[in-house]
Amino acid sequence: MAEDGEIGRNMHRFFADLVQSADERIILSGENARHAALVLRLSPGDEIMVGSGDGRDYSCRIESITAEEVVAEILDISGNAAELPVEIALFQGFPKGDKLDLIIQKSVELGVHRIVPVWMSRSIVKMDEAKAKKRRDRYQSISEAAAKQSGRGIIPEIGAFLSMKDAVKEAAKLDRILLPYENAKGMEYTRKVLSEIRDENENGKVKSLGIFIGPEGGFEESEVTALQEIGAEVITLGHRILRTETAGMTMMSILSYILEKD
Repeated sequence: MAEDGEIGRNMHRFFADLVQSADERIILSGENARHAALVLRLSPGDEIMVGSGDGRDYSCRIESITAEEVVAEILDISGNAAELPVEIALFQGFPKGDKLDLIIQKSVELGVHRIVPVWMSRSIVKMDEAKAKKRRDRYQSISEAAAKQSGRGIIPEIGAFLSMKDAVKEAAKLDRILLPYENAKGMEYTRKVLSEIRDENENGKVKSLGIFIGPEGGFEESEVTALQEIGAEVITLGHRILRTETAGMTMMSILSYILEKD
């Protein structure tokens, strides 16, 4: 398995808004150039992969490199095979400590499209707007690093921190919503729901899907009711009670398995 931003033939991966010249060359600047020249110590002749964030990968060979600018010849353009056909949004009840770091990292590796931290009734952590912005910037950096490591075609967005009320409004726009809950029906119903999602994916009928995961204390009944009112399907993840940092990863593992392209 590739490590630390390397994929395929030990090619380092970069994400950038592409500056493409008329002669089929890509120019990287800013932090990308500094990282390539000073940290990775790449040289002319080295090959890199550049993702534009639109699902396409650009295989390139470096022609010249400084800490200010990297000029690379485009060798090949291909679609990125790492993206799931359904855009999955993870609405994560804000947890304690640094648990969200791990949740973001592993969910991105498993194919999540967007992660939205949500202030739920039983979320313990509180913070002001300035601290929330600083946290969000750090979380976005974690997402980018995980996207590079796992060969993603996009950098999943870490959304603005939402109240539960606003998260419900946002989720109402999605095709389907899943709510793992300890008081859910048995596994037979869960298997039925997942089977329907698998079939709808194969038929192109589902394009977006939301997952709601509660914080350490779980959901309030009123939160479950609010989600059911917009069509959320309450499912179980089995007879074991999972930690908040485990539940989202479990759902992403299941969904990536049933939705994965051939």
